[in-house]
Amino acid sequence: MEAENEHGGGIGNAWDAWYRIAKSAKWGSLHEVRQTYASVDGVPVKDKVFTVFNICGNNFRLIVRINYETQRVFVKDVLTHAEYDKGDWKK
Repeated sequence: MEAENEHGGGIGNAWDAWYRIAKSAKWGSLHEVRQTYASVDGVPVKDKVFTVFNICGNNFRLIVRINYETQRVFVKDVLTHAEYDKGDWKK
């Protein structure tokens, strides 16, 4: 995985766990995502809402867009908290 290469490993198991859950999930809303991941946030950026997960012991932010109608999840980025806090991902 590209994020694992960029961030020096350690994220692989957390990514795999998140991926397995997300792949089989049938989320219909952010509220339903929160039933699986209580700390998930919906972050509006312009005309889109990104769903932000804390993964790998809360060391990384996984930023995705979820199309609830088609049940597709699009990964935008995987960032450390410091990278996330800079806000560059919103551009």
